[in-house]
Amino acid sequence: MVLFGRSLFQSVVDRLLHEAESAEEAVDQTGTDFRIRGFGAGFVAARPAAASTDSASRSADAYLEIMEDFKPEPPPAAAEIVPTPPIWINRLSPEEIGADLAISADDDSDTLMEKRRIFARENHPDRVDLRFADAATTRMKIANLLIDDAIRARRLQSCTIPVSQDRRQS
Repeated sequence: MVLFGRSLFQSVVDRLLHEAESAEEAVDQTGTDFRIRGFGAGFVAARPAAASTDSASRSADAYLEIMEDFKPEPPPAAAEIVPTPPIWINRLSPEEIGADLAISADDDSDTLMEKRRIFARENHPDRVDLRFADAATTRMKIANLLIDDAIRARRLQSCTIPVSQDRRQS
């Protein structure tokens, strides 16, 4: 898109450069206040005069002088908190995890997915202390494998068509 013989981009760049130059000129002319265009005087702090600078530095020096005598007490040493291991920490075999999941032949896919979510709430590595994360990862891998196998078995079971008695005899 070309505006008055220039591209839109070039016209925007020229306008920004012009605004920056005019802003620099305005700062050079005023020089005493820190002002931002568009804000009222209540938002702008004027530069302190030379006399008030001396009093400000004197009060800051007095404050710092008082603080030299103050020595903050070191924070008490925090005792290392040893987390208690989860109750499942030694239950890492597929049989034990299967028993924890309580997968039965009557469970449908929705029930199995719910059991996966409940198991993850209690056993996911992100929810335990880092010291137990490896065991939690192992438990989650095995649990996901067991639940995926159960879901796959349910799907295969629902796809098989039972053969009627009449067809078996022929």
